[in-house]
Amino acid sequence: MTRTFAALIALSFAAPAFADGHSTGDAAAGEKEFNKCKACHMIESDAGETIVKGGKTGPNLYGVIGRTAGTADFRYGDDLVAAGEAGLVWDEANLAEYTKDPRAFLREYLDDSKAKSKMAFKLKKGGEDVAAYLASVGPQS
Repeated sequence: MTRTFAALIALSFAAPAFADGHSTGDAAAGEKEFNKCKACHMIESDAGETIVKGGKTGPNLYGVIGRTAGTADFRYGDDLVAAGEAGLVWDEANLAEYTKDPRAFLREYLDDSKAKSKMAFKLKKGGEDVAAYLASVGPQS
């Protein structure tokens, strides 16, 4: 069995976990992992409650799960806005994938080899946990 074929089989079993609306991430682990994110991102509720004090280089991540990409009050890059206009809505699965390699994610999503992201940081592991944490502190929690 080739490595590619084995990877496709593994993905086919992993995808349903997200499809049924249940997270595969660990929100408690994601809270700790979010420490890597807060240099650029904060989490502040719509009412102004600070959940995580962080930087303002990146957008506020409160309510990111369920939000159309590139639509919060922030100056996003053109390609992220284009992804939102093309229908990208953040869920735990695609946010976790985006955090692994934002540029590669946008290039694939937009089918554009020149697409880029302002987010240069790559969260190689723990993205599922961070996404679960963000879902747990969002307005739907």
